[in-house]
Amino acid sequence: MEYRQLGRSGLRVPVLAFGAGTFGGQGPLFSAWGDSDAEQARRMIDICLEAGVSLFDTADVYSNGVSEQILGEAIKGRRDKVLISTKTGLPTGEGAADWGVSRDRLIRAVEASLQRLGTDRIDIFQLHAFDASTPVEELLSTLDILVREGKIRHVGISNYPGWQVMKALAVADRHGWPRFVAHQVYYSLVGRDYEADLMPLGADQGLGALVWSPLGWGRLTGKIRRGQSLPKGSRLHDTEQFAPPVSEERLYRVVDALDEIAAETGKSIPQIALNWLIGRPTVSSVIIGARNEEQLRDNLGAVGWSLTAEQVARLDAASDELPSYPHAPYRYQAGFARLNPAMI
Repeated sequence: MEYRQLGRSGLRVPVLAFGAGTFGGQGPLFSAWGDSDAEQARRMIDICLEAGVSLFDTADVYSNGVSEQILGEAIKGRRDKVLISTKTGLPTGEGAADWGVSRDRLIRAVEASLQRLGTDRIDIFQLHAFDASTPVEELLSTLDILVREGKIRHVGISNYPGWQVMKALAVADRHGWPRFVAHQVYYSLVGRDYEADLMPLGADQGLGALVWSPLGWGRLTGKIRRGQSLPKGSRLHDTEQFAPPVSEERLYRVVDALDEIAAETGKSIPQIALNWLIGRPTVSSVIIGARNEEQLRDNLGAVGWSLTAEQVARLDAASDELPSYPHAPYRYQAGFARLNPAMI
């Protein structure tokens, strides 16, 4: 397993991480994702550790906290062998204090996550979504307290707009508070919006991408083909309303290219889609999710080999879409851009 620095930090993470959103199965969305109990989760973690995958990602909102609880039970006795990433910020109840990233909410959320996880520290603590109601100074000074107390080690964000990331980094630098070193983002062959703004920001400011839903919300599993209906048992039947949108023609174009390269390489479609992501600029780790051992072992086969430059170019072309203003002009000004491919 290859390990990379998490952004501009000293933390080294595996290029594949495991997403524990499949643990618990509570609620309409998470029950469709998976319903692994502690015993099943322990087996999945065994397989991950054998392959060198030591980073496990969860959130307080996943299955109403049960995902964190099951993950904590599954890693008992081997806490020092794993890295834990969790998130807060999305609503976990109906009360006025049950959402956002105010000082009170952050402190309570960290304490609750530590208790559910059965640990004394969180290796990567991320803000799950931008909260416009909390001043950035309150947010960052609270994170500074939690880092100084040793309860969290590194901080990041998820699903943040670029201008808010830069604002927070500037305030952190001004006061000497912890900088964000990770950005958990949606990124896949059928969802490349990350590249237009957030990727150049990450390259310039030292934020490593932790990629969620790398198979395009289950669209790149190999089960969807041009001219075929959605197969029975696909989680898209129950979760498509929550999925980032993608046009059918773009999806089929990408799947056609993946099919061709699968025939050439003998690799599965998910393995090819994941391998393409691993090679992208700023990507520190790609978070894979699996409902069973077969899916997990297949996804783990995405490492240890590389696509050829020509195959990468074909996938780039098949998945390409012209970005919106003001990013589109960069396509025509590449000669003036920096040499870093993440900056154009």
